[in-house]
Formats: sequence, structure tokens, C-alpha cells
Amino acid sequence: MEDRTQRRVNARQTNRFKVLRALYEHPGSTRTELAADTGLSRPTVSTVTDELVQAGIVAQHEDTQPRTGRPPVLLSLASGAAYAVGLDMGHAHVQVAVSDLSGQILGHERSAADVDHAPVESFDLAGELVHGALGQAGVPLDRVIGVGMALAAPVDRATGTVFADGILPSWGRVQPAIEMEARLDLPVMVHNDANLGALGEHVFGAGRDVAEMMYVRLSAGLGLGLVLGGRPYGGTSGVAGELGHVRVAPEGLICRCGNRGCLETVASSTAVARLLAHSRDEPVSVERLLELVADGDRGARRAVAEAGKTVGEALATVVNLFNPELIIVGGDLAAGGDALLAPLRTAIDEYAVAPAAGAVTVSLGALGDKAEVLGAVALVLGESPAVLATGAASVGS
Repeated sequence: MEDRTQRRVNARQTNRFKVLRALYEHPGSTRTELAADTGLSRPTVSTVTDELVQAGIVAQHEDTQPRTGRPPVLLSLASGAAYAVGLDMGHAHVQVAVSDLSGQILGHERSAADVDHAPVESFDLAGELVHGALGQAGVPLDRVIGVGMALAAPVDRATGTVFADGILPSWGRVQPAIEMEARLDLPVMVHNDANLGALGEHVFGAGRDVAEMMYVRLSAGLGLGLVLGGRPYGGTSGVAGELGHVRVAPEGLICRCGNRGCLETVASSTAVARLLAHSRDEPVSVERLLELVADGDRGARRAVAEAGKTVGEALATVVNLFNPELIIVGGDLAAGGDALLAPLRTAIDEYAVAPAAGAVTVSLGALGDKAEVLGAVALVLGESPAVLATGAASVGS
């Protein structure tokens, strides 16, 4: 008798999950459409959705499209049933966003930080910013289902281990998920920032509905986020997409990873700014570099263009290997606009095989410097059907 009761409970949770997953992927569905999407019977879908509506997890609304007859009742996740937090820790900044289940950003905080060399202080700052953004959004902590965290280093998706050696100088043996969970008392998932930038653009930005796409992040570090077959791809241990450590200059500078001549040593935003500072014989920050590009400074535009060409040559190999439909360019250097993109596109056309080069579109991202933090939000939202199905975090109560 006890086993039979447990099976009924498990089946109920499974059915709730199927319905919630379908609504996450297809908001504004009818009960008939949900039955087709989930493989459940129409009566079962009606029973499950009625329970979820009563619990405040699913909302009903009428179709506003002009049609004859009575408009159908549509179902979506109730946007205020739960909330997600995105946390982006770059090399020199910490950024936080709070989102409802519809993906609307309700609170946002950002601050400069020496993340590379001061991890503990950066975690403390991140905790303060999360609480500040939640206060800004009017969201209590117990309504948050989790925190997604973007980190500027490779992250093993199975274990959460950060490969910090040579990339985050002071992060040896630091466990960022554990550090943030201790400060927030919330579950934390950590992923590489370029991977989450790709996810952000795929869910919210220029890569919506694109199954084969890449997001190249050109900032102090260079990374490549992959979406293959409509799903993020991180490789066996989360190290896929380390474009910045492809060797492009055999006699070049020694990279912080320990190798010589990595792409990052010649085409990161800081490397380009450093090159321009040498030619101008004056300090040049990344912000100043981009101001000079916008003002039409010939030297600045030349420096950015050469970086774009070098990145494009490296991407040509990636285009040959993966045949993507879209490459989205983000990060600091993306603000260089066509001064960066034109030589990058030309290099892909020149060095990738013609069918692959002809199939790929190269464009700037739609999310700007929020791509990574919104990807971190999307990471949590993707887990929301499972959390809501089991009633975790008292959502819907």
C-alpha cells in the first residue's frame, strides 16, 4: 500500500514537471497543446494545470489575437511564482540581476572589483550586490529558486571545479559555489562566462531560435560559448571554447596560462589597449581605446581592426569544424563596431571553406554587457520547472 501511494506521488510530480517544462518552453499554450507536447491525456493535463493555477504557479489568460468564436484560455508560468538571480564575476567587475519567471529583469547592480586578485572581497561584494538587487526588486530571499554564476575561467560542469591556474591568479583551491552559498543561503550553479553569454543571447538576445550558434567574448579574456543542436555545449569537463588560448603567434608573448603566443596576448581588449599605449607613448585604458575608435582615431581603429582580423582567422577554423549559423560578438571590444567586425568577417571568408563561411552570419550581440549575467539568469530559469514541480523554496505557497 505504501509503495503504491509513493508511486502515485512520484507520478504526480512527474506530470507536474512535464507540464511546467512545456510551459517554460512554450508559454501561452492551451490545455490541448500541452497534452500534445507532454504526451499526457487531456484530462490529466486539466487536473494538473488546475492544481498549478490554484497554487499560483501557473496563470491563465485569454488569447488576444483576433479570431471568430470564443477565445481559448492560454496558460503560462505565473511570473511572480518564483525568482532567479544571475551573478557575473568578470576579471574586473561584479554584476547582479534579479528576474521573474518570464525573464523580466526587476533589479540590477554592478560594481568594479579586483576579482582576479581579491576573491574573498569579491564574494563579499557579490553578496552585498545580490541583497541590494533583491531589495531594489522587492523580492524576499525565500522566493528565489537559485543563483546562476558566470565566472571568467573554465568550470567543470559536473563537479563545479574552477580551473583557475594561470587565469584567476589568486583563486587556487577557491570553491566559488560554496563561498556564495555560505553568503546567500541559496543554491548556486557556476559556469564559464562565455558559455553563459552564449546562453543569454540564445534565450533573450540575438540568438533566439538559432540551433547552431556561437558567442565570442572579446574582453580582458577571450572565450567562446557554444550552442549546438539548440543546447549549450561545454565539452567533457567544461573547457570547450577556450579560444583565447589558441596559439596564433609562436614567437609572441607568454600568456598568463603559461603558453606562448595565445590569441589572448594579441587580441584581448587589454592587449589592444596596451599596444596602442605603446604607440602613443601614453597610458591607454580600454575605455579610452573605445573612445578613440568612436572618434575615428586612425591608430585606434587600426589596432582594433588587426585584433578583429586575428580573431577571425582563429574563428575560421571553428567555423570549419562546427558549421554554425550565427556567430555573435560580445565583450568590451564589441563596442568597436564595424572597425572590429568587418576585418573579422573578411578573415572568416578568406580562411574558412566556402560552404561554411557562406552559411554563417557574424553580428554584434543584442544584450551588450548584460549577456553573461542574463545567461546566468537563464541557467536558473531552465531549472525552474523541476524546482516548482517539487514545491522547493515554498514557491506557490
